[in-house]
Order: sequence, then structure tokens, then C-alpha cells
Amino acid sequence: MLEEIEVRLGLTLEDYAQTALLAQPVAELSSEAKLAAKRLSGTTIWMVNSAARGGGVAEMLPKQVSLLRQLGVDVRWLVLGSERPEFFELTKRLHNLIHSTGDPALGARERELYDAVSQKLALELQPLMKPQDIVIAHDPQPAGMAAALKRLLDIKVVWRCHIGLETETEATQSAWAFLKPYLEQLDHSVFSSPAYVPEFLSHNASIIVPAIDPLTHKNRELHPVKLAGVLSNGGLLLPDQPVVTPPFNKLVERLSSNGRFRSLDGAPDIGLMFRPTVTQVSRWDRLKGWEPLLKGFVRLKQELKAKKAGLEERSRRRLELVRLILGGPEPASVQDDPEAGEVLRELVQQYQRLSPTLQRDIAIVSLPMHSTKENALIVNALQRCSSVVVQNSLQEGFGLVVTEAMWKRTPVLGSKAYGIRQQIRDGIDGLLIDDPTDPEVVKDGLVSILGDPHQRATWACSAQRRVYDEFLIFHQLCSWLRLLVKISEEKQSPT
Repeated sequence: MLEEIEVRLGLTLEDYAQTALLAQPVAELSSEAKLAAKRLSGTTIWMVNSAARGGGVAEMLPKQVSLLRQLGVDVRWLVLGSERPEFFELTKRLHNLIHSTGDPALGARERELYDAVSQKLALELQPLMKPQDIVIAHDPQPAGMAAALKRLLDIKVVWRCHIGLETETEATQSAWAFLKPYLEQLDHSVFSSPAYVPEFLSHNASIIVPAIDPLTHKNRELHPVKLAGVLSNGGLLLPDQPVVTPPFNKLVERLSSNGRFRSLDGAPDIGLMFRPTVTQVSRWDRLKGWEPLLKGFVRLKQELKAKKAGLEERSRRRLELVRLILGGPEPASVQDDPEAGEVLRELVQQYQRLSPTLQRDIAIVSLPMHSTKENALIVNALQRCSSVVVQNSLQEGFGLVVTEAMWKRTPVLGSKAYGIRQQIRDGIDGLLIDDPTDPEVVKDGLVSILGDPHQRATWACSAQRRVYDEFLIFHQLCSWLRLLVKISEEKQSPT
């Protein structure tokens, strides 16, 4: 089944242009769009993915759709679903295999499942299409549907891949071999890095890096009063003064020692805005390196307790007070990720085995997803009041959460997963660790970045400038407009 997602206008290009820092990139985008909109007249661009919320793709698409429409391009957004949950288990497996994890044995049963769901979706979409339309299918879930649609209609279809691995393994070979019959039928593919492009697609692929919208609820500046209000409204801070805005409809829930999540309800809060904080916010996915990050932080605390000398007093005090926040979405809200609940249960078990003292220094929090706005504000506030944002990914296609923190001038400790290396220049825009699977290496990284506040400030300023130059949505949309015009003109050219 397919569901069209309505996208509100939101901020206009004029709103962005009024921000001094954004005036120039907005002007460049507007100039690019004047010619592109004329050439795309009569063409509808169909964005198709598997989730309306949760994950980077679902976060990027609303603003892309809104701004392209303002620029005169007809864009619509569809989210696919299926009555067969095993389809999403298969596509999650393909996602993991592209990142070189999981069982590479894919056979006739998986092919039959993928074909059946894809064909049904293509037949549902077919009546909506015009001959000059262009479909952009995001990631493995709609790739088969896109190929089936291409067989049914003479339209242009683009596959946008947001994931990848810079090396070839048995697992990646299995995933690409499975997807190859579908992807070869499509007109073009788009990747986040040249290193992610499989050989069979290299002749007809483009590179467009992901980007953030600097004025969304997740990325816009928060005045200190607003920041405190968001933390209070979301249940992360217990205020001792009145707050202008009412509590959010659903509050952040923190894992308690009995293994259950509950709101703070008068219990001591996490210490945000007062204590040094290390934060990782991601989907509940093994590839995000949750367990080694948790174990690395525990080692930091245990070694600090045992170490009687050798630390300057302020550094010791900082490490004594620092807390770790591991935050992710309510697992039930991410329907295309059946692994999320299992990963979270494993983290809960790890947490319950810790001493009460360590449990007080670690907050595993479930972020409500019922409201995109409220969720985004909570993540924004978390990142802005963190001393360090961590992204300990074992593999990362790109990782917009890194870009978000860089834009906020929050220092980032990242792994050397390829997608993160595309953003952070080690020792210039942040600090990268060599092995995110090793808790000892993670611990050393935490100690290093927490121990030098002056270096953190320097990296943070450099990081924001890098995002401004490379990873804002205005640059990304210029690239998309050029590609769409090219594909549209190919459609009109005689064969």
C-alpha cells in the first residue's frame, strides 16, 4: 500500500534569506531554479520511501519537497507499506548486508517475497503516473517497485541510495547481487559517496551528499529560555520556576533499574544544563555502536574511581560529573526496522547489570515520535546542551546527526566509518576513533575529547563552517535540480 504524505509549506525561501548567514546560498539556489523550473514544467517528481518519520530520509524529504515546490517544481511524496512484515525484515537485512553485517544467504524465497510486494506496489502507483514523470525511489525498500513500474510505463526512474560501504565483502556482494536485476533496469542512481557505487552502476551514477535544513525545529537556534522550556516540556528537566509553554503531549521516558521506561515524575533529573554530558541520538541499530559506547563510558568511570593521582583537579571534576545519554525513538514507531526492539532490549539488559552508581550516571531514553516537531525540538535541545555528541557507528552511510551537531557548534566524537569521515576532518572539525567496537578505544576517545575544552571549542567552530560550505540543503537542491533537468531532457530526446 502507498500513502501520500502531505507537506506543509513551512518556512519560505524569503524566511531563509532574512538570516544573514543564509542569504548567499539561498540566492544561488533561486538562480539555479529559474531555468530548471521551466524545463521541468508538466513533470511531477515522485519521492518514494518506506517511512514518514524516523531516520534521516524521512527527515530530509519534507523540506526538500516544500522548497522544490516553492521553486516551481511539482513534487509529491509517497510512503510505501505492506501487509507482510517479513518484507521489511528482508529489506532491513539488505540494509545490513550493504553495511557488511548479517547472513549473506539470500535465495528464491527472499526473491519471491520481494517481487510479490514490489509488483503489488507498482500496480498501485501506475494509475497516478504521467509519461513525463520522474520517480525517485529511496533505498532498498522501493527499488523493486521502481523496476516493476519501469516495465509497466515509459517513465524515468532514479534510485537514491543513502547507505553504502567503501569496501567489498561477501555480505555486500550478496546484497548487490540481489538488487542488481532491479537496479539495472533504472535510468540513473544517486549515492552519497563515489566509494559506495557498485561497479555495475558506475557508468550512470551521480553523487549528492545529504544535507540539513538549518532552520528546522531540530537545527534552529534555541535561546537559553527556549532551551530550558523544551527540556522542561519534554520531561528532561524538572523546573523550579514557571515555564511559559505547557508540557508536550508525550514525555521522554528514562530507563529505570527495574528495566522499565518511565517519565521522571519528580525523581532527580539527568542533570542537563548543569553537568557535562555525552550524548548519542540514533536509531536503535547495532551498527550505531551502542554497546561499545556504553561499555567505554563505564570503563571511564571505573578507571577514574581507581585512579588516585595524575589528573588536574578540574579535569577530574569534569569526568566525575559527566553523564552519558543514549537516546533513540520509540521502537514501535519505526515500522520498517524490526531489529530496533531487539537492540533496545539488549541495552536494557546491559544497563540492569550495572551498579546503582553507574546507573545514575547513564540515561537510556526513549524519545516520543508522535509529534515530529516535539521530537525535533527535544533532539535539538539535547545536542545543544551536550558537552560532546558521539556517533560511534560501526558503519554509516552518511550520518546526518553528525552534521546537525557540527552545525550547532557542539564538539563531535565520531568513529572512522566512511560516512562520518566525509564530514569530520580528524583533528580539524572533531575527533575520530579508530575502532568503535572496542570499549577501550571508545573510552580513550571520551577521555581525550572531554579533557581539552579549548580544543573542543576550536573544532566546533571549524565544524560549523564546514557544514555551511558543504552540507546545507541549498547546495543539495542545486545538485538535484541539475540532475532532474538532465534526466528530463534525456526523456524528451529521440532514441
